[in-house]
Amino acid sequence: MQAFVYHIPTRVIFGKGTEAQTAEQVKQAGAKRVFLVYGGGSAKRSGLLDRIQADLAREGIACMTLGGVQANPRLGLARQGVQQAIEFGADLILAVGGGSVIDTAKAIAHGAACPGTDIWEFWLGRQKVTASLPVGVVLTISAAGSETSDSAVLTDEVTGTKRGLSTPFNRPLFAILDPELTYTLPRYQIACGIVDIMMHTMDRYFTPTKGNQLTDAFAEALLRTVIANGPAALENSRDYQAMSELMWCGSVSHNGLTGLGAAIDFAPHKLGHELSGRFDVAHGASLSTVWGHWARYCLHQDPARFAQFGRQVWGVTEPDDQSAAEQAIQCTVDFFHSLGMPTCFSELGVGVQPEEVLYQMADKATRGDTFLLGSFLPLNREKALEIYRLANC
Repeated sequence: MQAFVYHIPTRVIFGKGTEAQTAEQVKQAGAKRVFLVYGGGSAKRSGLLDRIQADLAREGIACMTLGGVQANPRLGLARQGVQQAIEFGADLILAVGGGSVIDTAKAIAHGAACPGTDIWEFWLGRQKVTASLPVGVVLTISAAGSETSDSAVLTDEVTGTKRGLSTPFNRPLFAILDPELTYTLPRYQIACGIVDIMMHTMDRYFTPTKGNQLTDAFAEALLRTVIANGPAALENSRDYQAMSELMWCGSVSHNGLTGLGAAIDFAPHKLGHELSGRFDVAHGASLSTVWGHWARYCLHQDPARFAQFGRQVWGVTEPDDQSAAEQAIQCTVDFFHSLGMPTCFSELGVGVQPEEVLYQMADKATRGDTFLLGSFLPLNREKALEIYRLANC
């Protein structure tokens, strides 16, 4: 094992019926005024919001709500939330939803604690987060892992720029993980979540760092679990076993455990962010679109790593590393297809793009060719452009 520092302060409350513990967790945090953030109408229609607000009221905790969070969470709504949370005097931000809601809540928490700074300055790297309000989570979508991660993503809807921010202040105080809250998810959303969970793991697994046997084993076991349970979840979203395994995999995939001691890559994420920012496509779909093309472009860098991935995750038996690596990539692409997920631009629904658009995305991803993407095979603008070309079919 290589050296690492690992600290996860988030208290996880997992299992059936744990939603009922939300007010108790807020009370334990000492909060009196909760700013509750949610997405569309499903949280209302299901009665979840009403139940949470009623429980908070019984504990004498004031609550203000902000709905309307969209996929690829918008900077504008987060800014609005900051102002409302400050005016309300919020002392805890409660996210009820999936990754986009949680990331918006994190942004609001940072902005409310640092009222003199525009939150986008944090995401652009011009200001460092030095304080934040506590964030609690009631998870309703297994995908992003934001409920236990130090990451958050925002999209500036004016410029179409999507950026991620990593800071210890992004770690939620507590996370309620009740798998039954995911029972009503649409099939496409479940499929996108499966891809996101896998990609958070694979973007750590494909690393130039060697000698992390246990960390590799964690990642491989998580991927096998997702591959085994994903199809069952798509077949029946009320299959508690399948949905509960996906929920826990989602949290573990992005809390740092599957990449301990290693340099992370996340180049496919960066390439996918440009697709999401430009075309407003689902995050998971953007990742499945680019991954196979990224993998084939990077294969020469370390065929043995892809071969290990194939043997340990997909059960590939081919003894030759090159052949095993190629099979591993194809198995992954085929699995994405089996979920109904896209693996090229046409399947994504954006169509074949002109060279100018591909260049603009590559240029934006690499910040004018001043920033290398990833660590497994660092990508400059020209390399990023070549991967977009491969996916542009």
